[in-house]
Amino acid sequence: MVCSVCGNEREAGSRVCRYCGTELETEGAGGGVFHKIINLEHGRPFAEAAIRRLLSEIESARLERVRFLTVIHGYGSSGKGGVIRDECRKTLDYLCSTKAIKGYISGENFSGAAGPVKNLLRRFPALAHNKNLGRGNQGITLVFIQ
Repeated sequence: MVCSVCGNEREAGSRVCRYCGTELETEGAGGGVFHKIINLEHGRPFAEAAIRRLLSEIESARLERVRFLTVIHGYGSSGKGGVIRDECRKTLDYLCSTKAIKGYISGENFSGAAGPVKNLLRRFPALAHNKNLGRGNQGITLVFIQ
């Protein structure tokens, strides 16, 4: 099995790539993959390459029946937000408007106190165990595929 993030060989049955830390979480008996982490920062790509990868990963997730993606795009070294982050969110806005994805929540808004997140946690209780919940992480975005 090959890691979809770094391209290194993954151990069969392992949920975590030992090279880049990409994790696959399963939903349960016969439910398919529930959540997948995508690191767009890996390899320090230009924004255009990162967006192509984002679109490819969303399409792959749809085919694999993944419900959620955690997209790691980083915040940027300038302290004002990075180009990949901005372009990623613009792309996700467009994909929402065309109904290609169900929606997304930025990492800084991924808190149990926020209304949309509260509703999401009621629908999908497994997200309550997501390590990014309530951390205010501006370098990630949670994307809803199905």
